[in-house]
Amino acid sequence: MTESNRAVRVRFCPSPTGNLHVGNVRTALFNWAYARHNGGSFVFRVEDTDAARDSEESYQGLLDSLRWLGLDWDEGPEVGGDFGPYRQSERAVLYSEVAQKLVEAGYAYYAYDTPEELEQRREQARAEGRSSGYDGLHRDLTDEQRAAYESEGRKPVIRFRMPDEAITFVDLVRGEVTFEPEHVSDYVLVRANGQPLYTLTNPVDDAAMGITHVLRGEDLLSSTPRQIPLHRALVALGIGEGVVPEYGHLPFVMGPGNRKLSKRDPGGGLDEYKQRGFLPEGLLNYLALLGWSIGGDREVFSLKEMAEAFEISRVNPNPAQFDPKKCEAINAQHIRELPVEELASRLVPYLADAGLVGEVPSGQELALLAAATPLVNERITVLSEAVEMLAFLFVSEDGFTVDPDDAAKVLTEDGLTVVRAARDALAPLEPFDTPSIEAALRAALVDGLGLKPRHAFGPVRVAVSGRRVSPPLFESIELLGKARTLTRLDRALES
Repeated sequence: MTESNRAVRVRFCPSPTGNLHVGNVRTALFNWAYARHNGGSFVFRVEDTDAARDSEESYQGLLDSLRWLGLDWDEGPEVGGDFGPYRQSERAVLYSEVAQKLVEAGYAYYAYDTPEELEQRREQARAEGRSSGYDGLHRDLTDEQRAAYESEGRKPVIRFRMPDEAITFVDLVRGEVTFEPEHVSDYVLVRANGQPLYTLTNPVDDAAMGITHVLRGEDLLSSTPRQIPLHRALVALGIGEGVVPEYGHLPFVMGPGNRKLSKRDPGGGLDEYKQRGFLPEGLLNYLALLGWSIGGDREVFSLKEMAEAFEISRVNPNPAQFDPKKCEAINAQHIRELPVEELASRLVPYLADAGLVGEVPSGQELALLAAATPLVNERITVLSEAVEMLAFLFVSEDGFTVDPDDAAKVLTEDGLTVVRAARDALAPLEPFDTPSIEAALRAALVDGLGLKPRHAFGPVRVAVSGRRVSPPLFESIELLGKARTLTRLDRALES
């Protein structure tokens, strides 16, 4: 419960306009954690009123993204709830009714200014050093004046009548914030074509759904002094659940060049992380660190642990710098902590996309993957890296290739001497297991040829795996099996 003893209700309300921005993912995470920490409700609703940009494909993508992240919602699409529908495109009647009530009660008014008139007055205000916001010229039109404008064919917008006083509120992240009235002019709620704007739909939905806390990006801070008076008007009119939300504005996520991270920047969109094979828990762990700390020097934790510890008062208001390398390092830690069986299961889609296993792997493929997974879990930072490392085990002999650059560097005349000695040592070997393979190769190459391990095993590694970087050599050879190992060594000698 909050200090006011209201059950916490927070929301995440993105627009379905494509790839979800990681800053929005962090916003969803902080709202989810705040709800879970306080025993409240996490509401997921979709602001899909922009017909030019929104799409059904992007809408489904939003749902898929939140499911993939593991941020379960208590109310919203496919879950339902008492305050639906949860898509703005299905709530148009509500917005129209509320706008009319605001006008009738004097909280809003019709304004007939043309764009040209507005721009002319703004230019004059700027030239005189005054605020260029709306000057309130049409605030108190008479019926006759309205009729005259309408006779000219003008279609009015609906503007909210801002109070002529400073707006002060306590930001949950930034403390007390004040906006003077000259900086917050009357703003448009409904366009001349009747389309409601975000400035109306967002607060009306928050009011109707009883949202108690709005945690959102710093870029929306300037809209808060507009929304608070609107919420007070809605409460006065008995619209919604009678709640004026508390606001907290999360710090910017900064990208390259110390500017706000864009969805088009490398690392700015969620799809990239899914494709590269980040674990959702690893990505969320890192995003949590952008402005918040679980305490002490600890950086790796689970979603459950975050929810237990999350306090909005501990969010740092300063901009947070996105560090791709640290994000990868955090993800790698989560990979290390996965049980082998779980990691193997998560690798399947990436191996399947590469054509190395079936979409539904065979029993033989699954057994080989289970045996190979421990060889890579300490060597990868994202799941997709396992594809290159394990490909040599799953490709057919006809499909096996050796990296030409690695071959040129390692499979020289001296390197082929090493390969020949390795083949001679492995051909009679029984049992063909890791300890026996290691002993045989060390005896033949290190003791027999007098080579240092780095020079002794490199040519063998390239011959059997196709690359200079591979999982541990002796274990790899055991999994590859004697017949395939000898075939590849022979092929290297013949090339």
